[in-house]
Amino acid sequence: MATAYHNLSSYDPASVPNGADMRIGIVVSEWNDNITRAMLDGACNVLKKHGVKEENILIDFVPGSFELIFGAKHLAENKDIDAVITLGSVVRGDTPHFDYVCSGVTQGIADMNIRYDIPFIFGLLTTDNMQQAEERAGGRHGNKGDECAITALKMIDFYRRNLEE
Repeated sequence: MATAYHNLSSYDPASVPNGADMRIGIVVSEWNDNITRAMLDGACNVLKKHGVKEENILIDFVPGSFELIFGAKHLAENKDIDAVITLGSVVRGDTPHFDYVCSGVTQGIADMNIRYDIPFIFGLLTTDNMQQAEERAGGRHGNKGDECAITALKMIDFYRRNLEE
């Protein structure tokens, strides 16, 4: 849903599973770090608010958004985690580079969801300008990091509930 109609930080806390027994990896792009650090702060705050222990939030950084794919794969294969949140920000420029990066990361994260038995959460902001990114990293449209944390908790719960059936 477009953020013009839904604030990224708005959710019903009662609908969020308790994360006390969850371990979550977060891979963060260093590119546009003023945006990605704000998204990381939002994600961590929401995870802790819903019971995830600080020591069970595993954070690592990659240089850019395209590298989120490798970083996410590495966390999934080498850490005992229940989900991976990817956080990045790509701002449109004057060349088609934006399109290639956005498309590649989207496909890469989608592939991870098919290949692994843990959810990979797509937290890539794809904006036309820096102001739009700022508005979605704690600004007037909320924080994409908050939304990603909620999604991770809900998807881990979804996975676990469907294992039991």
